[in-house]
Amino acid sequence: MAGASYDVVVIGGGPGGYPAAIRASQLGLRAALVEREHLGGICLNWGCIPTKALLRSSEVGHLLSRLDEFGYSASEIQFDLGAVVKRSRKVSKRLATGVKALLKKNQVDVFDGVARLEAAGRVVVEKDGEVSAQLEARNVVLATGARARSLPGLEPDGQIVWTYKEAMVPEAMPSSLLVVGAGAIGMEFASFYSDLGAEVTVVEALPRVLPVEDEEISAHAHKRFERQGIKLLVDSVVKDLKRSEDGAVAEIESAAGEAVTVEADRVILAVGIQGNVEGLGLEQMAVEVDRGHVVTNEWMETGEPGVYAVGDLAGPPWLAHKASHEGILVAERIAGVESAHPLDPKRIPGCTYCRPQVASVGLTEEAARAEGYDVKVGRFPFVGNGKAIALGESDGLVKTVFDASTGELLGAHMIGAEVTELIQGFVLAMNLETTEAELMQTVFAHPTLSEMMHESVLEAWDRAIHI
Repeated sequence: MAGASYDVVVIGGGPGGYPAAIRASQLGLRAALVEREHLGGICLNWGCIPTKALLRSSEVGHLLSRLDEFGYSASEIQFDLGAVVKRSRKVSKRLATGVKALLKKNQVDVFDGVARLEAAGRVVVEKDGEVSAQLEARNVVLATGARARSLPGLEPDGQIVWTYKEAMVPEAMPSSLLVVGAGAIGMEFASFYSDLGAEVTVVEALPRVLPVEDEEISAHAHKRFERQGIKLLVDSVVKDLKRSEDGAVAEIESAAGEAVTVEADRVILAVGIQGNVEGLGLEQMAVEVDRGHVVTNEWMETGEPGVYAVGDLAGPPWLAHKASHEGILVAERIAGVESAHPLDPKRIPGCTYCRPQVASVGLTEEAARAEGYDVKVGRFPFVGNGKAIALGESDGLVKTVFDASTGELLGAHMIGAEVTELIQGFVLAMNLETTEAELMQTVFAHPTLSEMMHESVLEAWDRAIHI
């Protein structure tokens, strides 16, 4: 094994890497995967999965606080933070173990260690500072992921200033929390800790929370978060942070020059990520790195023949499902699968699992107009849907954006209960190049939340029934 030759060597076992290795093996290629720490990567171990387990616990807590609405009563309801964290880690471990089994089932050789490109077609694996394997590779797939970005003066210390890792395994519940960054990661943690009783303040340098979302959805989210008790300081930056043994004091300044002082037990830094490009041996390769990410073409090829990059390492959108599809795309490209085609970023859904949930795909209304489309926009509120009212979740919105001349679905944007499960209906419609006509003629089951998707399409053409 130490000097084995492979068709494909994948560096990194996260959601981009392990699907690439598995698909390559399925296509008859001899595949190996090198992982330095945890199979499943950040997603399964410290990201997508454990955070959703935590958020599920906070959702249950929120529901318990509303028992009287559903005809129940209980007293002295409490939560055990240690048990909440333990459950999330158990869920993560279960899935990471599953990845190991999948790789074995698909006959992918797995190497434990740190990999680097020694030369074209040659990968060296080191374990505990010593070379443990030298692999010959016709093709190399870089899937090393990314890590949390830092800011001057706000460097994480693991005690007072946390990254997502420390935020997922707190030893004690902070009574107050400052979250720096109002993107998906920041708002998910803000939602989790707020629902568990912490006093949460979020500061965002851009003018609105969830800034990549449609402006209307972002505004709706802002109102909901504030009603839930989260304090939002947008268009603002942390100018200074003083730490002590017990917490931190942040001096925050708005774009208008207004100053605010926020005291918090803990600070979570959620200001984006940067690719893990270091130590891969890229300096001696024709691989371009731009602002911490490897530059690729539409086929995920780098400037070095036979070297590919996928997932967070290759830049935004930083989504696990995007990474997985890129990994599979690369494996099929290498194997010569004729039906393989590049990924269209506009058809990749984005989901934020805070309360309320937010999901979207395609162009926002603003972006569609900026690209010159004459648009028709449909909206349908949760309050008009029977299932939403029955669930006690009548606050939300489904919004669709169409090309007025062709009926092409350009984008869909949702906020409210379970929209992260609903969005795939619109993703499928976009991939099938469905127009408003087919969506209008589609029968949606009643009573379901999905009916709001239908009504939103109808409303774009002034044909909505229930609003």
